[in-house]
Amino acid sequence: MSRFLNEKYKTLEPYTPGEQPQGVKLIKLNTNESPFPPSPKVIEAIKEAEIEKLNLYPDPEAKVLTKAASAYYNVPESGIIAGNGSDELLAFAFMAFGGDKVVFPDISYGFYRVYADVFGAKAEKYPLDDNFMITVEDYFDAGCLVVLANPNAQTGTALTRADIEKVLKTNKNSLVLVDEAYVNFGAESSLQLIPEYDNLLVIQTLSKSRNLAGARVGLAFADGEIIKDLNKIKYSFNSYNLSRLSILAGAAAINDRQYYENCIKEIKSTRKEFVENMEKLGFTVVPSLANFVLARHGRITGGEFYKALKDRNILVRHFGDERIKDFVRITIGKKGEMDALCAAAKEILA
Repeated sequence: MSRFLNEKYKTLEPYTPGEQPQGVKLIKLNTNESPFPPSPKVIEAIKEAEIEKLNLYPDPEAKVLTKAASAYYNVPESGIIAGNGSDELLAFAFMAFGGDKVVFPDISYGFYRVYADVFGAKAEKYPLDDNFMITVEDYFDAGCLVVLANPNAQTGTALTRADIEKVLKTNKNSLVLVDEAYVNFGAESSLQLIPEYDNLLVIQTLSKSRNLAGARVGLAFADGEIIKDLNKIKYSFNSYNLSRLSILAGAAAINDRQYYENCIKEIKSTRKEFVENMEKLGFTVVPSLANFVLARHGRITGGEFYKALKDRNILVRHFGDERIKDFVRITIGKKGEMDALCAAAKEILA
């Protein structure tokens, strides 16, 4: 590091993104991307006439996108803000509402810890139970910002809407942030609770279920006053946070309901079959409602399995956290890709 770096950031441990190899042909199942291309309507929306307008700034309010989201999710436009991926919206929320302390699970999305460090909040982590489930009682009367990924990042386990409501009821003077990056793969969304609870902030992304990881589009939903707070942070940081093309792509992806539903159906079906096949090989697979699963086998460590798969040009994710170090996280890709991983696993175990 240089001698000019701010002293408070010298011990910062940044988030480590999943590998993005270039120029190598791999079965890539490590970063929870969709295996399907964007909706054809996205391609139509990004037409030449729009590309020629790239000399002009985008709409800072992303009205085309928020209008589409409002119609689809039945949330007023005043209760929606768009961001450069859900990561930016999470950062805005930590900046606006983090205060001195933030609570979240010990195994969850790695950026929560990083954002707490960056914005000067003490991170208090509560352990998942033996089944890798969040214990909702841990978050009652938290007295600070509560952050829950649902389904949970890394594990895929999910809370019910009733569970989330319990946390909301006991934190009437604290904001509860529900990160729903993976909610569309089988979990219950908390969006329906927003009219009843002004302490709820729901953040979603179009990266996973809408096949737009490369476009970087996120959405946050909440009471209008919370959205005003987030906009205050946004306009103090980056007013033109979404490109013209990303705004159009996001709106088109939301509007193409049939394509979205077909992709989700295929991923859920492939997930079910893949889990069954892995269990037949003796793997323990954590029940998941996300587009990934966490799996381990008693005869090989997580690190060894990760490396053995990589040697066979199959890329998955391995984390060094003590409780999940013997697992690998596997994105649900196309059926042929998952069959190839099962065949490789059988070969490795043999």
